[in-house]
Amino acid sequence: MLLERAELTERIGRARAVPSPRHSPEQLRPAQVAPRGARRWVRRYQGLLLGAEIAIAGAVGAVVLGAAAEPVSAATGLFWASLSLVAAWPALLAACGAYDQRVFGSGSEEFRRVGRAGLVLLALLGFISYAAGLDLSRALVVVAVPALAVVTSAERYVSRQFVQRQRQQGRCLKRVVVVGRGGAVLELVDRLRRTQHAGLDVVGVCVTPDDRSRVAQAVDLPVGGLQDVLATAALTSADAVAVTSASETAAQYLRTLSWQLEGSGLELLVAPGLVEVAGPRLHIRPFDGLPLLSVEQPRFTGWRRVVKDGLDRSAALGALVLLLPVFLAIGLAVRQSGPGPVFYRQQRVGLNGVPFTMLKFRSMVTGADQQVTGLSDGNDADGLLFKMRADPRVTPVGRWLRRLSLDELPQLVNVLRGDMSLVGPRPPLPTEVARYDTSVSRRLLVKPGLTGLWQISGRSDLPWEEAVRLDLRYVENWSLAMDLHILWRTARAVVSASGAY
Repeated sequence: MLLERAELTERIGRARAVPSPRHSPEQLRPAQVAPRGARRWVRRYQGLLLGAEIAIAGAVGAVVLGAAAEPVSAATGLFWASLSLVAAWPALLAACGAYDQRVFGSGSEEFRRVGRAGLVLLALLGFISYAAGLDLSRALVVVAVPALAVVTSAERYVSRQFVQRQRQQGRCLKRVVVVGRGGAVLELVDRLRRTQHAGLDVVGVCVTPDDRSRVAQAVDLPVGGLQDVLATAALTSADAVAVTSASETAAQYLRTLSWQLEGSGLELLVAPGLVEVAGPRLHIRPFDGLPLLSVEQPRFTGWRRVVKDGLDRSAALGALVLLLPVFLAIGLAVRQSGPGPVFYRQQRVGLNGVPFTMLKFRSMVTGADQQVTGLSDGNDADGLLFKMRADPRVTPVGRWLRRLSLDELPQLVNVLRGDMSLVGPRPPLPTEVARYDTSVSRRLLVKPGLTGLWQISGRSDLPWEEAVRLDLRYVENWSLAMDLHILWRTARAVVSASGAY
C-alpha cells in the first residue's frame, strides 16, 4: 500500500533531522525517535543462554574435580580452579561477543566466538599457571576447556534450532525497512522473506520517486521515498534499516542517513549486492580512511581440495563397507520388482565438463528414458529439469527407495572413484549442460555431489532458478565447515522426505 504523503510529511517533521546533504554534521543531530533497547525476547534469550552456560561450566568443573585423583593439597587448588570456571567462562563468552544478538539464529560467527572464548581461556590458564607458579591439573587444561567449548557449541546449536522455529512462526524477528532502487529493493525483500529463519522481517520500503508506484503494486507494505526513511521506520516500529543501491550518490546518501540514525536505536545494514558471496570471502579494507569491500577469489585448488578429496574417498569407502548388508537387501528388492538390472547407469557431467557414468539403484521400469517425450506434458518441474510427482514409470519399490533417497546410495562408488564428492552441486545431464549459459556453467568448477544445498532446501520442490542459485552459492563459498553442516542437515532432510519423489 502507498503511504499518504500528508501522513509521511507529518511524521517526518517529528521523526527525523533535516536530510539535505548540504547541511553539516553539526546540523544533522540525532533523530527524535525514542531509543530502542534490545527487544524483550533478546533479553530473555540472553538470560537463558547465560544460565545454561553457567550450569555447563559448573557441571564440567564438577566432573573434572570428581574424576581427578589428586592429593588433598592439589585437590584444593583444583577445586578453586574448577569453581572459577563458573564465573570465567560466561565472562569470556561475553567479552568475545557470544551474547551479541547479531549472531543469534544464523551464520557461523556465533560458533567462532565460542571457539575464540575457549582459546582465550586456554591461554589465560597457561599464563596464570606460569606466572604464579601453579601446578594446574592436566585434566583441567586438556579436558575441561575443550569440553566447555564443545558442550557450549552443542547447546548453542540446540538453542538456535529453537530460535529458527520461533522465527518461522513469526516470532523473534527484527523489523526492517528496506531502502534503495525499486528492482534491488524487490529482490532483497524476496530474499529476506524466503530466509525468514535469518530473523529479518520486512515491514516497509523506501524507494526512488520513479519506483514508488511499481513497488507499491508488488509488495503489500508501506512505501515511502528515500527521504522518508525515519518516518517509515517510526510508522512501522522498525528495528533496522537495510540499504541497497540507494541512488546515484549512494556514498553521500549513506553518510547522511547514518547521521540521521544516530541516537535512534535503529541498526543500519548495507547490502553490498554480492548476495551469493559469503562472509569468509568478504573483508573491509581501509585505504587512507576510505573503507573498501575486499572480495577474495574463490579457491578451486589447493590443500583444502586435497583434504576434501581424501575425506570424501575415505568416508565413501567406510560407508560402502558398513552398508553392504543394506546394498544386498535393496538389490534383492529391486530384482524382485520386475525385469531389468539392479543398477541404473546414466551419463552425467562432472568436474570441468568431463562426463562420467553415475550409478543408482533402478527405481523405474526398463526403458523409462525412451518414455520421457510422451510424458512431457505432465512435467512438474520448470527450467531444464523433468520431474513428475506421480511418475508412472516408477516401480512400487522404486517409489519407496526415492522417498528415503536410498536409490542414491550407489553414488558412493562414484565418490570412491573420484567422479563425485559427498557434497557439491547436483550432477547435471549432458542435455542440461548443452543449454547452460555462462553463469550456470560455473557449477562445473567443482565436483558434483551426492548431497548439497539443493538436497537440504527442498530437492525436487525447488524451482529451477532457485536450484541453480543454491549450486552457485556452494561453488562460490564452499568450505570444509560448510560441507560438514550440509551433511548434518542432509540426514534430517532424508528422514522428512521433503521434496523427494
